[in-house]
Amino acid sequence: MMDTPLPAPLRREAMRIAGRPVRIDDVVEVFNPYTGAVVGTVPAGRPEHVRAAFASARAFRSPLTRHQRQRILLTAAEKLAARREEIARLITAESGLSLKDSLYEVGRACDVFTLTGQLAIGDDGGNFACDITHHGQARRISTLRLPLLGVISAITPFNHPLNMVAHKLAPAIATNNRVVLKPTELTPLTALLLADLLYECGLPPEMLQVVTGTPASIGDAMITDPDADLVTFTGSVRVGKTIAERAGYRRLILELGGNDPLIVMEDADLARAARLAVLGATKNSGQRCTAVKRVLVVESVADAFAEACLAITRTLKAGDPMDPATDIGTVIDERAARLFERRVDDALAEGAVLLHGHQRAGALYPPTLLDRVPHACELVREETFGPVIPLLRCPDDIEAVIRISNSTAFGLSSGVCTNRLDHVTRFIHGLDVGTVNVWEVPGYRTEMSPFGGIKDSGLGYKEGVVETMKSYTNLRTYSLPWPG
Repeated sequence: MMDTPLPAPLRREAMRIAGRPVRIDDVVEVFNPYTGAVVGTVPAGRPEHVRAAFASARAFRSPLTRHQRQRILLTAAEKLAARREEIARLITAESGLSLKDSLYEVGRACDVFTLTGQLAIGDDGGNFACDITHHGQARRISTLRLPLLGVISAITPFNHPLNMVAHKLAPAIATNNRVVLKPTELTPLTALLLADLLYECGLPPEMLQVVTGTPASIGDAMITDPDADLVTFTGSVRVGKTIAERAGYRRLILELGGNDPLIVMEDADLARAARLAVLGATKNSGQRCTAVKRVLVVESVADAFAEACLAITRTLKAGDPMDPATDIGTVIDERAARLFERRVDDALAEGAVLLHGHQRAGALYPPTLLDRVPHACELVREETFGPVIPLLRCPDDIEAVIRISNSTAFGLSSGVCTNRLDHVTRFIHGLDVGTVNVWEVPGYRTEMSPFGGIKDSGLGYKEGVVETMKSYTNLRTYSLPWPG
């Protein structure tokens, strides 16, 4: 592996609780997945630090007006845009994502803060007349949304070190809530940079406190603290279900795994569908809950479609994540890459055909295209969180395709490649998922649109800044005398 210029190592020996530095002697090292170099250290927080952060947040009452919250959010978007290259390099340094993907992520985070800033001055309260039946009175019922009484506990994953954090924090700021954030110990540096940026924009530090450390040390404290009104978590199914068991009587937003299909029907434009399949499976090194995890292609066009996918896959460059020409960087660590390698080996042993890739080097796992993948093998039964493109051949029968798509434990999103309206409507109603995208990858969305899954992909509650702002508030209903 070639030496690559990295940001200067970052050392955080203190965490900020209620705006005051708290000295932490033990640290967690953050490694660059491509070079193995230490790019920074963060404090190894303990349960007492979590407790202090929640207590401080609970005692604080935000004085910010809607206008002030809007200015913080919009200024944050401007600062992110101005520091785009610097922040993207930090994301790449700690995650191994290609610089192309990191630059795109900074742009998405800018959108999160811009759109949330536009929503911050709104009031979605409703009004209801009361003289609408013979039981009615001359009154009017109204509603308004208020911040939570307690504190939001936010726990974020490694695959989007900036944008996932932005999706937790921006709606909280817009709704005048307080947050204690625990970013994953694998990629915490970008989250800390974002917190500092928000303080520079005028956010009171009591409204956002970041506690770093390992799940073994502080994970339980983050989900059981008595001042945590709501736990919002994005990550694995296993951890999400543990949170659901341990969190008790409090609000939960769980955005968990996915095993998302891209479905290619017999009438599809195969070149267009192949591009969606390959890029949908490999962008962000395949590390997205909404990445294409299974390509369900009907048998009558499968041979031609496999050739089209192979032609595109061969054009992708995997390698040094800091190289602007690289399309695909590493996955999060060598352990993950070895898991994907083993799952592909098992699929090949069960009859799959390797068309491209499958040459791991440390944490670098290149785009790997497989045809004739058995429908029940581990590679496609579980969520394979890497740049693998598995083609599963299906009968030319839409009901069979829907059954195969619905056969996993997940239900997050899907993409459909067909021009037949009868097929489109059948997929929209028949697929057990949170989203159906026609002629787009499963991961297509805007930062404002509702997003989330069912089954093992989540409890059905949606993210996206509009839905998150609703989840982060309590709805207050009141009524007044009101002449006709």
